[in-house]
Amino acid sequence: MTAGSLGDILREWRRRRHLSQLDLALDAEISQRHLSFIESGRAAPSRDLLLHLTERLGVPLRERNPILIAAGYAPVFAQRSLDDPALVAARQAIDMILKGHEPFPALAVDRHWTLVSANAALGPLLAGVEDESLLAPPINVLRLSLHPDGLARRIVNFAAWRNHLLERLQQQIAASGDPVLRNLLDELMALPRPPASPHRATDEVHDLGDIAVPLQIETEAGVLSFLSTTTVFGTPLDITLSELAIESFFPADARTAEILKALPLQPDDD
Repeated sequence: MTAGSLGDILREWRRRRHLSQLDLALDAEISQRHLSFIESGRAAPSRDLLLHLTERLGVPLRERNPILIAAGYAPVFAQRSLDDPALVAARQAIDMILKGHEPFPALAVDRHWTLVSANAALGPLLAGVEDESLLAPPINVLRLSLHPDGLARRIVNFAAWRNHLLERLQQQIAASGDPVLRNLLDELMALPRPPASPHRATDEVHDLGDIAVPLQIETEAGVLSFLSTTTVFGTPLDITLSELAIESFFPADARTAEILKALPLQPDDD
């Protein structure tokens, strides 16, 4: 978060969302005059109004606590480890979703795309990663996907998938202003492209047209094609929980589904 007065911080978030004072005032159902006074420091918002404004601005929970502190209020949102007893139910829900998605791959990541958990169906897709350091915790999923010694050389539609991932990352940066993600974007954009696979010209690739960008990846069983979806917790009040996302991969064709259903899954360690 940029240092400054409460008004400066709110103004920065409003501009980041490309909203005028009138736009935000109408959305928050307050007068533009009142919002102007808050941003100029001539009026102090109540705690409830400040929470309402940050909600309307889509400020990440991580950044709402500093805004409250800047206004003289105590922080509201806790940040717990996933091992905290208070998050047991949430962790069980994540494990249930991941396990229930088998035999199709699914994984949970944090705000920096660090792998938090994955189901057993992900393992076969990671076979052949040449740089084992990419699989050493903490595993960054984007780095693993786009690194030439990671999965990149086996992604058939690498250019399209790379563009898709980088666009998502850019959108995340625009929404959060996270400097760690900015550095990650710079790193990923500087990675060399993998050499073209000799199998890409001959393997049959499933075309989804204009519906979505699939992940098409070479395996020992041939090219597998996936559609991906992202699941987040709907009404989190904990910072850690608000930053978790579950990436689920669904077969984009019948052949992929049949192959995955036939693959043996490595049993969980626990």
